[in-house]
Amino acid sequence: MSKGRFITVEGPEGAGKTTVVAEMKKQLESEGFEVLLTREPGGIDIAEKIRGIILNPDHTTMDGRTEALLYAAARRQHLVERVKPALEAGKIVLCDRFIDSSLAYQGHARGLGIDEVWKINEFAIESMMPDATLYFDLSPEEGMKRIAANKGREVNRLDLEGMAFHEKVYEGYQLIKARFPERIKTLDASGTVEAVTSDALQIVRAILED
Repeated sequence: MSKGRFITVEGPEGAGKTTVVAEMKKQLESEGFEVLLTREPGGIDIAEKIRGIILNPDHTTMDGRTEALLYAAARRQHLVERVKPALEAGKIVLCDRFIDSSLAYQGHARGLGIDEVWKINEFAIESMMPDATLYFDLSPEEGMKRIAANKGREVNRLDLEGMAFHEKVYEGYQLIKARFPERIKTLDASGTVEAVTSDALQIVRAILED
């Protein structure tokens, strides 16, 4: 049985990756691929419950290290229960966020240290890294404008952070892109859903043909 492909999508708040990845799934399935679309934190019962704890707007006293450990715990369970079985079945796994989010948000923006958060997650993932990562590049200012305009969007604890935090997240992603230049492919997320989806599919098709 052929091994599947593990592709993650990353980006700051409001970058539109969740919308685009859903469109990507539809298109890839229409071309005959088996696709699993999932998300972090979440994707399975245990991880969704951890997500509820992490993102609850009432949990403003949560310590940064607690936050990082909860993300890693949700990631571990999701990986063994959902991602690995799908890859072993030869599916394309599209995952909305993975380890890079922890490095950018907790490692850099929370000031815990990218290397320190990497170590926590090394234990959780056992070297199970994505085949490729699509980074949706959008300025923090534009991302916050989109969130404010999207009245139907879930408002979570991270949305309540000030602009300085989101700027640090953006800065963190730039550092991570420099650390993993071969794996992380950057997309301009300022365009239309159709344009960004087309660009993302072009990159994914090249990965699948490799």
